Amino acid sequence: MTEKNQTARRIAEILSGGKAKHEGGTRSTTYAYMEGGDEVKVIGMRGHVLKVDFPEEYRGWQEVEPRALIDAEIVKIPTEKTFVNNLKKLAKEASDVVIATDYDREGELIGADIRDIVAGVNPEASFSRARFSALTASEIKEAFASPDTLDENLAKAGEARQDIDLIWGAALTRFISLATNRLWQRFLSVGRVQSPTLALVVDREAEIAAFVPEDYWQIRLTCRHGEDTFTARHTAERFTDETAAREAFDRVGATGEVTEVKTRDRTINPPAPFNTTSFLAAASSLRITPARAMEIAESLYSRGYISYPRVDNTVYPPSLDLAGVLKSMQGAQEVGPLAGELLGKGQLTATRGKKQSTDHPPIYPTGAPDKGKLSSWEWRIYELVARRFMATVSDAAHARSTRVDLDVGGEPFFARGDVIVTEGFLRYYPYSRKRDEELPPLSAGDSVEVVDKEIEAKQTQPPPRYSEGNLIQKMEELGLGTKSTRHNIIQSLLERGYVFGTPLRPSQTGIAVSRALEAHATTVTSPDMTATLEQDMDAIVEGQKSLQGVVDHSREVLDGVLAVMESQKEEISREIKEGMRGDTVLGACPGCDGELGTKTAKKSGKRFAGCMNYPECTTTFPLPQKGSILATGEVCEECATPRIKVLTKGRKPWELCLDPDCPTKPKRQEKAPAGKADTATAEASAGEPAGGGDSKGADAAKGDDGEGLENGK
Repeated sequence: MTEKNQTARRIAEILSGGKAKHEGGTRSTTYAYMEGGDEVKVIGMRGHVLKVDFPEEYRGWQEVEPRALIDAEIVKIPTEKTFVNNLKKLAKEASDVVIATDYDREGELIGADIRDIVAGVNPEASFSRARFSALTASEIKEAFASPDTLDENLAKAGEARQDIDLIWGAALTRFISLATNRLWQRFLSVGRVQSPTLALVVDREAEIAAFVPEDYWQIRLTCRHGEDTFTARHTAERFTDETAAREAFDRVGATGEVTEVKTRDRTINPPAPFNTTSFLAAASSLRITPARAMEIAESLYSRGYISYPRVDNTVYPPSLDLAGVLKSMQGAQEVGPLAGELLGKGQLTATRGKKQSTDHPPIYPTGAPDKGKLSSWEWRIYELVARRFMATVSDAAHARSTRVDLDVGGEPFFARGDVIVTEGFLRYYPYSRKRDEELPPLSAGDSVEVVDKEIEAKQTQPPPRYSEGNLIQKMEELGLGTKSTRHNIIQSLLERGYVFGTPLRPSQTGIAVSRALEAHATTVTSPDMTATLEQDMDAIVEGQKSLQGVVDHSREVLDGVLAVMESQKEEISREIKEGMRGDTVLGACPGCDGELGTKTAKKSGKRFAGCMNYPECTTTFPLPQKGSILATGEVCEECATPRIKVLTKGRKPWELCLDPDCPTKPKRQEKAPAGKADTATAEASAGEPAGGGDSKGADAAKGDDGEGLENGK
């Protein structure tokens, strides 16, 4: 039993020597072959086979109080009934079942669920666990030749995470959504990891808004010595007094004298091996989002090109054959010849990071794909991993830094140069290489000509917004989420319209929800609670705490949080509604002097743009029914109707004019992503307030680590 279809194909290919045949007719991917007279079936799944939810009687959002969910029974239901039924059918005939899911908390939980399903129909079946970190022939054969047993504590830790995410996510989301009358597809989600992560982005935006810039002035010179020119700066760096800056500027003459030259050689050490966080940060610097980078990495892993990508470890184990890894890369274009160079150097010594664990090694290449058979994005990720590995077994680089001090009209200036003397690892990993800054050969007493001088007024800058890569690093620092879930959390915030843009900015809705939680339920937005829970789950793995004890304690904490929130429900509702107004308003109404806002039709539940002055003004426009909608503050050049931005899962943000009759619309529809035409029709009831009717549906089934809450219906 494997976790993914590609993994099943790869394992079947290795164990059968290429003789496995694909079996159709089921929702799962199954490969079959004969081994010593036994029939072997390798089955690929789609992640979790079971999900957690509450019993049917708890699913009516308006009938069951959010607080009642805290101690409600949790049930497991199939994610796909057809698949589970097929699994049971196969299980009845099985003598041995090998769990070959990913070796981590979630993989062990999936394995335990499979074991329970199979044992339920075939108590006589024998179970074992194959663990591996790379889908290479040698590692797979070794894993299946010496199987282990399921790690029950690791599976229980995964189950604790699943249960707690359901309880917290469902109860808090239901409370906030009911308090603000945001039901149906308009619900406002809250999550154990999602909410403190959102708070990081919101708090950074507040820092930027509160930042008071300070003026300063800088003086730069362009100097010439012989045929070479270089830039020099005043040693004051920043003048905070404009008068002093201009007086110094006026004293600059046509020539200057070199007063001192200092040279320093320095060593640039190779980077540590990739773990998930550092890999995603590096991919982000290449403008590949963490979600996309992880998706590609998992695909490359399943095809046998890189090792398991969900790891904390930054130290290669002694058992890893460094030379063997380089040999496995030699058939790859571009990086293969470089791997050959390193093999020719003899003894290999790898760098070491600060984090060491025994479950999986750091990420490294395990094969040599044909560049022509990979997409450009897949190749960039493979090349990044391959080059990082080569850097970790390469030599340090050496640079030479030079500082030249000058006297120009009695004012002190300096110039800096920095050049790479020995490439070392930078030959293999150019991503961190900076351009050389060379100075002409200068000595004390030399005269230089001032070709140009410039005084520039500047202002201090606020702290930068988080990139997705930087946010993942901050989450790791604070203990928010895990190596396997952080990129999913950020993706959820983007899809729900809580944050947007590159770098990340919070929407008005994101700010409103975060600020209300911070004011009335600090525990929810603080990283302390969720970081403590991660420690508790580690304690479950070590056998120091029980699954039930950790879940029950979390229930007690949530009960106290909801008790406070219930007593302040009106304030929470008012604060969120007022804060969200900036996202609700889409622009000026072309039919009157009012504003267009996002509304929901009472009969159909579909959203549309309608005038806020209804019923005096009945202007309406259809809206896309999927994704988050943001105002752009711009109007269409053709018809002067407001333009909006739509954020949809799996697609780049796109913009459109609200007026379906705009003369430019046909062209835009041709270029629009599929699904753009899925818009609501402005109905007779369109101007009625949203939230009518009953809201029923499943609560959070996947929690923070998956997609989170399912839509209430």
